[in-house]
Amino acid sequence: MNIKGTGVALITPFNKDFSIDFEGLKRMVNHIIDGGLDYIVVLGTTGETATLNKKEKETVFKAVAEYTNNRIPLVAGLGGNNTLDLIETITHFDFTGYSGILSVSPYYNKPNQNGIYMHYKMVAEASPIPVIIYNVPGRTGSNISPETVCRLAKDCRNIIAVKEASGNLEQCMNIVQRMPANFAVTSGDDSFTLPFMSIGMCGVISVIANAYPAQMSALVNACLNKDYDKANQLHYKLYELMKLIFADGSPGGIKYILNKLGLCETTVRLPLHDISEQTAVLIDAAMLEFSK
Repeated sequence: MNIKGTGVALITPFNKDFSIDFEGLKRMVNHIIDGGLDYIVVLGTTGETATLNKKEKETVFKAVAEYTNNRIPLVAGLGGNNTLDLIETITHFDFTGYSGILSVSPYYNKPNQNGIYMHYKMVAEASPIPVIIYNVPGRTGSNISPETVCRLAKDCRNIIAVKEASGNLEQCMNIVQRMPANFAVTSGDDSFTLPFMSIGMCGVISVIANAYPAQMSALVNACLNKDYDKANQLHYKLYELMKLIFADGSPGGIKYILNKLGLCETTVRLPLHDISEQTAVLIDAAMLEFSK
């Protein structure tokens, strides 16, 4: 598994009755592959995983693998705040078609750094495929320190990367500077992709790429090629949309754009809700400006 480049945090399309829209899911997979992205993350935060039951998750994982048909690497979002339950899930998971796991740091419990270390160590030992750490303090309520990431990178050969969504530039530089050569650091924030890649990150796991895969891939490739003039142009062309898709809850914003592009309904599951009329007006204006 190589996470260099542009991954996408895939949305889960729903019909208006809140059932899973599998035709929409197939459209999304083809849209993303046609856009030239490097890999797909299935059932991460953007996939509204918290609102799907066990059977629905299994069905989505299987459907995406079928629709993808080995055309692009897949990463399974498998995380939780009950370590033993997560290990059982991994043990019984059907990894057909999947090349890696993205595992979010335990949320709500607020474990200390030793607890986080042991959690990921057990996940790495249980997983038959590589593991990507996911640090997103704004959602989990706790931060994975650079020291803990470094310990895991050195002690667990099966942990190959970290998705850093802390938004903390100093922390990100600390991680990039200290990591082994074979360990990757990727951005978890669309709007920070350009600055974070300039300090040594290898790419992004993107939300906006659900709608604009070719454009986000071009931005990341420009950064990888050290063409920062081109990267700056692409960054600021997407920047307003990057911000607005999170202005009123995610993935409500990106689903609104995808609906305008004819790919899926705007439907999200409670407790998430459709974006406000005011946010929709702002997104409409930004989409119009983007298309010029």
